[in-house]
Amino acid sequence: MTTRPFRDRRGRGIRGPMLPQQTPRFRSRSELFDTAVLEAYSPIQNAYAEQLEGLDIAVDTVPRMRLRTDLTVLPDDIVADGPVPLGRVVPAGVDAQGHPTRARMVIFRMAIEQRATTREELHELLGTVITALVASYLLIDPRDIDPRFSW
Repeated sequence: MTTRPFRDRRGRGIRGPMLPQQTPRFRSRSELFDTAVLEAYSPIQNAYAEQLEGLDIAVDTVPRMRLRTDLTVLPDDIVADGPVPLGRVVPAGVDAQGHPTRARMVIFRMAIEQRATTREELHELLGTVITALVASYLLIDPRDIDPRFSW
């Protein structure tokens, strides 16, 4: 599929994409974040492939839940920075139509991107959040997954 350039209005040149769609710089911020999540998750998924077979991974733009500001102890299936959730594990269950659902790990993009100023900080924060969520799902200590884990 080719991209058709727009007409030349007011003599400013043909409008259209500046970069070809095949180049990495053409990706949107959400696509770059999705790639970073998969890069952070892949070593853990490779190490615990059998145990994580029933876990799906998803990225949501913003958390669709509210935590009380006076809540001091959070459930283990939610990783948060103060009252702002960064990720959570949704357990397997049954949907409204009665169909079984798989367990899902949800990472909240905007909450994490706002806390990271550089790409390195983003990768480090994603690694920490994903490690904590996988450890919660597997009911093990996060240091068993990553000995350098610190929250």
